[in-house]
Parts: sequence; C-alpha cells; structure tokens
Amino acid sequence: MRLIGPNGENVGVVSIRQALQIARDAEQDLVEVSPNAAPPVCRVLDFGKFLYEREKKEREAKKAQTKIEVKEIRLRPKTNEHHRGFKVEDARRWLLQGHKVRVTVKFRGREMDYPELALEDLKEIAQMLADVSVIEQAPMMEGRTMLVVLGPAKLKPAKKPEKAEESAE
Repeated sequence: MRLIGPNGENVGVVSIRQALQIARDAEQDLVEVSPNAAPPVCRVLDFGKFLYEREKKEREAKKAQTKIEVKEIRLRPKTNEHHRGFKVEDARRWLLQGHKVRVTVKFRGREMDYPELALEDLKEIAQMLADVSVIEQAPMMEGRTMLVVLGPAKLKPAKKPEKAEESAE
C-alpha cells in the first residue's frame, strides 16, 4: 500500500505490517483514504479528527446548496384581470428571487366544459412573465385543475466590466 506519513509526507509503497508500526510509533491511526487506487492509499492520522473534518466539510457543502422552492398561484376561469395582475406580480417577484412558480386554474362544476378559457389564461400569464421565466412544464390537465410550471430564466450577465475597461484606456 502507498503510505502518507503523520506529517503529510509521502513514505512510499510499504507493507501493511510496516504501515501499522509507523502508525503505532506516531501514536495515531492508520486510515485507508483511497481504497480503489492501485496500490491503495493509507494515511497515518488521528481518526477522530479525520471524521470531524469530514463532517465539517459535509455541513459546509450542505449550506452552500440552494433549495429551489415551488411557489403557487391559484386562479379560477372567472378570475378578473385586475386580481390576476396582482397574482402575476407576486409570481414575477418569486421568479426574480429564483423560485419556481406553478400556476393552477381550478375548475368547478360546468367550468370543466371550457378548458380552452383556462388554457388561454395560462398562455397569457406565461407571456406576461416571459422576460423573467421559462416554461418548464407546458399547460396540462390534472383532474379538475390545469397547470403550468414556470422556472426562473437564466439572466445574462451585464457587460459592464468591458465598458469600464474601454473607458480606462
């Protein structure tokens, strides 16, 4: 096995018995860090400290992850333009914050006979939000609801640094 010593130096390829002796002399543990390598890589270190450092890295990585939340606006086929405008502004704000938005139109009673009205509304809302969103899931029926899922658009970074360089010259 390839051995990395207690101070981080590369000892080289040694036998298991010799590696264990080096670890005992340093009063530390022999830890296999890369079992799939040829030959496997082992390291002489304090195992408790190794576990603590690994958990710390995992916690930091978990903090760095972004959780994409799915917000929802609910409408009815009879929702008027003014009320829908408020809902669209909420959706715009959420999309700019990086959330996904599900727009649902709920049907009641005989409203199910006219799904084209809801389809028109959903397309209109998607058009109103086209500058900040992309359609991730096209309008579809699910029971008594029709829905569309909008995701935040990838905004192109502004080219301000290039202009600053030109003015500096």
